[in-house]
Amino acid sequence: MRLVLTALIFLAGMFDLFLAISFLTGPQQAAAGFGLSPTGTAGLSTLRADMTAFFGVAAFCMLWGSWRRNADLLLVPILLFGTAMVARLINVVVAGPYDGWPVPVAVEAFHVVLLLIGWRTLPHHRIDEIAG
Repeated sequence: MRLVLTALIFLAGMFDLFLAISFLTGPQQAAAGFGLSPTGTAGLSTLRADMTAFFGVAAFCMLWGSWRRNADLLLVPILLFGTAMVARLINVVVAGPYDGWPVPVAVEAFHVVLLLIGWRTLPHHRIDEIAG
C-alpha cells in the first residue's frame, strides 16, 4: 500500500512538474489550457512566475516527500491545492458556474485527498511539533 501511495504521489508530482515547466517555457500556450490570456509583458511575467511557482513548489514537495518518505513536505502542496480548490468553489458561488468548472476542482480535490492520505500514512512529525 505504501509503495503504491508513494508512486501515485510521485506521478502526480511529475505531472505538476510538467505543468511548471510548461508555464516557464511557454506561458501563453500553457495558460490557454487554463482559460487564461496574458495582457502585455506584465501579464506574461505574472503567468510565468506565479504559475511556475505554484506548480513547481507543489511538484518539488511531492517528489521529494514521496522519494524520501517524508510526509512533512506534503503539507505544502496540501495547502496550495486546498486553497485553490476553496477559492474555485467560492468563485462558483459568487460569480456562478462556467463550462467545465468541475474538472479543475476535481483535480485539486484529488491532489488534496491523495496527499492527506499520504501524510497520514507516511512517516511525519505531529503538527504541534512543526508549528510549535
